[in-house]
Amino acid sequence: MAITEKIRHIPAIVASWIRPNIKTFLITGQPKIWGLSLIIGVAVGIAAIAFREAIGLVQLLWLDTRTENVLTSARNASWYWLIIGPTFGGLLVGLLLTQLSAKRTGGVADVIEAKVHAGRPLDFRDGILSAITTVISLGFGASAGREGPVVHLGATLASVVGHRRKLPEWCVRTLLAAGVASAVSASFNAPIAGVLFAHEVILQHYAFRSFVPIVIASTAGTVLSRLWFDEATVFFIPDYQITSYWEFPAFALLGVVSAIVAICFQFTLFAADYTARRVTLPLVLRPVIGGFLLGLIALAFPHVLGVGYEATDMALWNQLPLAMMLALIAAKSLATAITLASRFGGGIVAPSLYLGAMAGGAFGLIAGSVFPDMASSGGLYAILGMGAVAGAVIGAPISTTVIVFELTGGYTLSIALLLTVAIAYGINQAIHGHSYFHWQLKMRGLSIHEGPHRSLTRSRSVMDFMDLPEDGSEPQTLDPNLDTPALKPGDTLEHALRIFDTGGHSRLPVVDVNDSAKIIGWATQVRALRYFNKSLIEASVEEHR
Repeated sequence: MAITEKIRHIPAIVASWIRPNIKTFLITGQPKIWGLSLIIGVAVGIAAIAFREAIGLVQLLWLDTRTENVLTSARNASWYWLIIGPTFGGLLVGLLLTQLSAKRTGGVADVIEAKVHAGRPLDFRDGILSAITTVISLGFGASAGREGPVVHLGATLASVVGHRRKLPEWCVRTLLAAGVASAVSASFNAPIAGVLFAHEVILQHYAFRSFVPIVIASTAGTVLSRLWFDEATVFFIPDYQITSYWEFPAFALLGVVSAIVAICFQFTLFAADYTARRVTLPLVLRPVIGGFLLGLIALAFPHVLGVGYEATDMALWNQLPLAMMLALIAAKSLATAITLASRFGGGIVAPSLYLGAMAGGAFGLIAGSVFPDMASSGGLYAILGMGAVAGAVIGAPISTTVIVFELTGGYTLSIALLLTVAIAYGINQAIHGHSYFHWQLKMRGLSIHEGPHRSLTRSRSVMDFMDLPEDGSEPQTLDPNLDTPALKPGDTLEHALRIFDTGGHSRLPVVDVNDSAKIIGWATQVRALRYFNKSLIEASVEEHR
């Protein structure tokens, strides 16, 4: 009888376990987020396909090809086309840049910044114009990658959806990451890497409630990409095998070499950007001059034009001599630096993979000549170099490792690749301190890598916590005789807390941006600290749910 009674209570016990979870699942709007992530995944997947096809159509105008075989077509073209193509493309890009509010195309750093400022959406018009500018840039031979701009386009579409639905900030960030995952998956044909990239680079944490929406979007992007472009990997490689476990010291040394290549590449980008900022030129002319210089490099090394997948594939197949690969490391670094400093649209993921393949291929040829009986194929070292350089540059060792797996299908090289990527990433962090994306953000005053407390104080502003005057109250003006500092609505939380602390103030006026004597509100130290603590708690909760 007692056993029967216990059995009868089992459904009620199970229901008591399940009911609160389902209630939380529904209250937090998870079904809606899942549905929106599917819509975003499909929309971004279609946009990524259109983006890639559009680049091919632009290439067709001057290289007579829509495929990745830019090098072959450039070799068959007359020499003057290698000058005219990038230069004319630069003119079109310059004209489009004048229509962009930031006067530059968007990339991964802009998406990370949008994630930090979850309440401020990416501008849809700028996102579309940026994508068009990048299509023209890469179609006319700009030496850059298409993945970063596709990520920005996907995030823009996701941002529009998230903000128009007026969702909570964590939902907006999740949908932003979902758009990124779909973009990466559709661009690389790499669904797992898309999920990891969204967590590692954009969210910068692994949140349980964000995982499913991101996977849904990544799956949608991949399915559409494979339906359109077929299921093949981007690079076709032989079935490389590690010859001997005694090679692992060589793999570790390749990690060191890859770190040096990655650091030199980044400093080349920084130097070119620094120089360009200090040269006074009309915005329209910058990409024109950059395109001309790129054309001059292409006369000697047509391998640098465009995304560069054909040249990368040649390195993976041992089809390039040692001297050529060493020369292309310098030529591609310079060409990409000129491209980005001249405000052409494009990213740095594909150039990083390119440089890694060249560095690894060259290292493999040297290792093979020194230890002919022990060294594996140079193509194997090229694969390892791809992951190592890219992982160090973009600061995402895990997702980069998976990207290389899914690009090449070389899963048997997992142990060697992980070791090489880890060493290159570690050395880059030790010397350089941050990734290329974090450097871009630091130039804008955002220190993401220093922790959430730092990014929060620099991304939140006084307008988020100030007290507004009651309706119908008399307008107030700032007394010029009082030596009291005033805040502005756009001042950062960090600036406000510093003013409170250094001056010992507990309450400060907030004045109009256009009229420094007109008080539009008040900010208190207690309210600022309370807002800061609440933001930190919300960030911690988001990371662990």
